[in-house]
Amino acid sequence: MPVTSVEKDLDQLTLTIVADFHAPLRRLWDAYTDPRQIERFWGPPTYPAVFLRHDAAPGGRSIYRMTGPTGDEHYGCWEWTALTPPDSFEVVDSFADATGAPNTDLPATRMSFAFSSTDAGSRLICVSRFDSLEQLEQLVGMGVVEGTREAMSQIDAVLADLTAFATDRVAEAQLLGDTQVRVARVIRGPIEQVWRAHNDADLMRRWLLGPDGWTMPVCEIATEVGDTYRYVWEPEGGGEQSGFGFTGQLLESDPPHRAVTTEAMIGTDFPPVRNELTLTPVEGGTLLSLVITYADAAQRDAILATGMTSGMETSYARLESLLAAAA
Repeated sequence: MPVTSVEKDLDQLTLTIVADFHAPLRRLWDAYTDPRQIERFWGPPTYPAVFLRHDAAPGGRSIYRMTGPTGDEHYGCWEWTALTPPDSFEVVDSFADATGAPNTDLPATRMSFAFSSTDAGSRLICVSRFDSLEQLEQLVGMGVVEGTREAMSQIDAVLADLTAFATDRVAEAQLLGDTQVRVARVIRGPIEQVWRAHNDADLMRRWLLGPDGWTMPVCEIATEVGDTYRYVWEPEGGGEQSGFGFTGQLLESDPPHRAVTTEAMIGTDFPPVRNELTLTPVEGGTLLSLVITYADAAQRDAILATGMTSGMETSYARLESLLAAAA
């Protein structure tokens, strides 16, 4: 059992949980900042979590959904207030509705996570701070201590699973719900370079090509929120295949961590999708996480069936080669 102590301080209005792990400090840190990993232990076994958003950066947000044994759903959100990799981060943890908006009728918790190396591996000290004794007792009465113990008991298995999150794994698509898919891959390269590769037209024309045999004659970047982008691909040397393209609007931009865009296929009446790109530094490179929201499950399944993920993997492998050549 990783949890080694739980201390409730009624004078300071804090709840402190200490947990020890037989894993290196950086491995433990990555488990908390990688949405693919934290969702495997943030909720107790009977209430597994899915992270719909996870911005490991000051000013960022996280949104998670926990589903109970009868299908009941409960949402929570984090507001990231501080982060010093790989030593500490602080968030405000709130109950939320299905949109991720905080539920102000229930108490929010200010949480600090401090990571340190030990002779046996690493240690996590999590301090939850409350605004009143009533809030502290309310959350303790709701089973937060027992739930945290059960949740943390799952971390050892995640830390031991090195292959599931290795840098040599290809891009993979994970269904987050009826309309959402997350495509994730670790790109071997610094976060600043990966961000630039998504915002420099000359670079994008060299890697964002999907399968071999295509060119990108049009690459108009959206540089400011509200701008429109336009990308067009054509087969090399013409041939029987016709070209295609996408256009959309830049909705959010927080370099070098997050960008949100709409995306619609040019010349069709297909409903536009929403793309949320998040970049997170991890051991071995940068975790690229792309959450795509479709109009419905039918659109999601139809697009996945086109081989979208394998095409993205080809592009990401090409990007890695460019970054390696420039190093």
